[in-house]
Amino acid sequence: MTDRYLTTVLDEAERVAEHHEQVSQSSDNPNHEYLRYAVLRLLEEEADETSVEIPQIDGLTVGYGKDKAMYESWDDDIEWWETVPPQAECTRFRMFYPDKHEAVPRVIVDVMAALGAWRVWTGSAAACGTYDHRERREVHYLWPEGHPVETLLADRLQGSEAAVAPDGGRTGDVRDRMVVTEHSTQHDDLEPRTSRAIDEAMAVSLLEKGGRYEVRSASGNWYEVDVISESCTCPDWRKRTPEGGCKHLRRVDHEIKQGRVPRPDGRLPSKS
Repeated sequence: MTDRYLTTVLDEAERVAEHHEQVSQSSDNPNHEYLRYAVLRLLEEEADETSVEIPQIDGLTVGYGKDKAMYESWDDDIEWWETVPPQAECTRFRMFYPDKHEAVPRVIVDVMAALGAWRVWTGSAAACGTYDHRERREVHYLWPEGHPVETLLADRLQGSEAAVAPDGGRTGDVRDRMVVTEHSTQHDDLEPRTSRAIDEAMAVSLLEKGGRYEVRSASGNWYEVDVISESCTCPDWRKRTPEGGCKHLRRVDHEIKQGRVPRPDGRLPSKS
């Protein structure tokens, strides 16, 4: 499902660039702006047409802004940044939805996972009344500038065909940043089971600070991995609890060590 939603986000961002070019005015990173606005249009049902049906959530509102700028706009006693401190060069999305939903609506989770964003906070929308917060909850996601999805959009806007990757995907696909290259010595040093876990097409994202990650397979199945308690919701872990962890635990561990996903504390990996 993540790949299908990724295509939908890119399709909408391409239409934004064509028909709403003004959203990127005064921006040094227009592709980032197009994608931010595409997410808003998709979730607020402003998109004219989509390749994947976007479930309707009445009362869903999307806000976004630079994380550091948002932090500087409000008093430092707002609880958002007690969980994950403000991070430079990141967009913070604020999604508002009716509190009748017991969990974050799945459409939000799917679209933001496709974008490559990770959840950092959820709670009552009354925490900060910039938007109508009556009987609503909100969830926050962070998304860094320079994300590979921006490159995918740039290739589309330039009209260039991306090269076909060895796994049948496209070079530059979000999945490619999660796979060790074929001739890498790191890959050779891994034990066979871990090597297979890394080679398989999976999408990994931080679900919640504290070590909870979401892993989505190419088949569309998704599982929650807790790296602190070393557990997974997949059938293999529940039934057999294999030594060294299931493939999802191994994959998340590798992604963290390679700096491809945020650490369990929610911080972006340090750039070398």
